[in-house]
Amino acid sequence: MQAVILAGGLGTRLWPLTRTVPKPMVPVAGVPYLEHQLRLLKKQSILDIILLTGYLGEQVEEYFGDGGSLGLAIRYSREDQPRGTAGALRDARPLLADTFLLIYGDSYLPIHYPAVYERLESSGAQGVVVVYDNQRGDTSVKNNIDVDGSGFVTVYEKDSGRTLSYVEAGVLAFRKSCLDMVPPEGAVSLEKEIFPLLIAKRQLAAHITRQRFYDIGTAKRLKVIEEFLAHDHHTNTISN
Repeated sequence: MQAVILAGGLGTRLWPLTRTVPKPMVPVAGVPYLEHQLRLLKKQSILDIILLTGYLGEQVEEYFGDGGSLGLAIRYSREDQPRGTAGALRDARPLLADTFLLIYGDSYLPIHYPAVYERLESSGAQGVVVVYDNQRGDTSVKNNIDVDGSGFVTVYEKDSGRTLSYVEAGVLAFRKSCLDMVPPEGAVSLEKEIFPLLIAKRQLAAHITRQRFYDIGTAKRLKVIEEFLAHDHHTNTISN
């Protein structure tokens, strides 16, 4: 099983923290945030890791190296300029397995990742997005996804005025063949440009979880995840 982590964002909402440090390297509970994600993968025996770096990516590469110190095998694909989430995947295509997990580099979701793979296989879809039932509003992120009775995504909209049922939780799984939809050049957004194509073909399935996710997208959310990860027993908890 392979995991790909999007670790190239600018992290502008965390400035001045990210002015000299890339967002995945922001300290959280004593170590760079990305280390928490990698340790969660290691606990589930997901050892083949591709890091898609960009802004200040050399800091990520110098710190983690080949992943041997964590018992992982890490390889890198670094973009020389922002190419969007789908563009970064396109550039990394030679490194990708036929199916792979995709994890946002600012999101932490302690679930059983093989279940996401199983959903990809059982659905026959090109992609799966993990969605959280955000009825309590405890993530401070607006709902952006609706799902039909068969578990396929019907709507993906950020900042829409509509009332939607779920919020994207930062973990996905894809077949590499879905990259055939990505234009060969330029910046391309997975969410804005590829999701609509998959939804129109009924090729984006959902894996629904009751486990809330955490992220470091803002200073306020950074404080919340710091408190969560500061307790060792949390890092050993994996939900569905």
